[in-house]
Amino acid sequence: MTAYNDQRATVTVQSTTRIPTFLIIGVQKAGTTSIYNYLKQHPQIYMSPVKETGFLERDWEQAPADIQRLKKNGIVTWPQYQQLFSQANEQHIAVGEASPNYMFHHRSSAQQIRRRLPGVKLIAILRNPVERACSDYLMHMRDAIGSQTALAEQVRSRGNSSYVLLKGKYYEQLKYFMDVFGRDQVDVFLYDDLRDDAQEFMRSMYASIGVNRDFIANTAKKSQTAQVPKNQTFNRLLKTQNPIRRMATNLMQVVPTDLRQQIRNRLIALNSDDKTKAKFTEEDMILLHQYYREDILQLQDLIQHDLSAWLGDRDAW
Repeated sequence: MTAYNDQRATVTVQSTTRIPTFLIIGVQKAGTTSIYNYLKQHPQIYMSPVKETGFLERDWEQAPADIQRLKKNGIVTWPQYQQLFSQANEQHIAVGEASPNYMFHHRSSAQQIRRRLPGVKLIAILRNPVERACSDYLMHMRDAIGSQTALAEQVRSRGNSSYVLLKGKYYEQLKYFMDVFGRDQVDVFLYDDLRDDAQEFMRSMYASIGVNRDFIANTAKKSQTAQVPKNQTFNRLLKTQNPIRRMATNLMQVVPTDLRQQIRNRLIALNSDDKTKAKFTEEDMILLHQYYREDILQLQDLIQHDLSAWLGDRDAW
């Protein structure tokens, strides 16, 4: 048994602690939260209690202290990461975690994964990149992140810098992992198949990670139902730190914290609509399809799968 001590926590790691046998490396907005919850139901699978650990995105132990402090979950050392899997036991044939930004940060992530988990099975779940960009854009709008520049304008002026757009350019990201680990170590699944038949999708994933594929998970509940704000100005007041919100918080100090949060959640709900109310323009769709076209063609050759449905379906959004 060894102990690790840092400024935030003391972590004790048993020498027999398991490490992941598989990683979901991507991508964001492709059902990874739902899949994580389905995998947790399988008796032969142990999933990290922290989804999106992000530990293998970079060498956090060599990062400056101020960068380490920015990491939201505080998992910045190998012993801390190992501790996530300390409850896995002999019944767990497969041990895993889901950090869908690993694929986006492919150059640093692949090297860290090869260093720490050289034999791990890598799973990429890919979604039509136009749909993915639209979904990511709506999430940023919902959470009042950034300026919510229109997608068409992002394509025109920020095509090489917008994370919303670049996360959907899968070809280089996936090819890099295949070059580093070999094609047999990387399995690719499509979000379209999850949407069409969740049970069959999960059976294929069970086979990929080596557990009983006959287990039936409860796939009725979908995670993260997307919503958009009715009024973005009001949404920003509720979601971001600003003078008006701070003043309201100070005035309500006599109100219990739980009740204040309930009031805030209720206001957010009243200001929210289903994502179907969000409208994307024809220009948005045309420019997005043009932006991703070459990448999709390269990707379908790489994975040997027909992706022609991704090339021009303007009805999806």
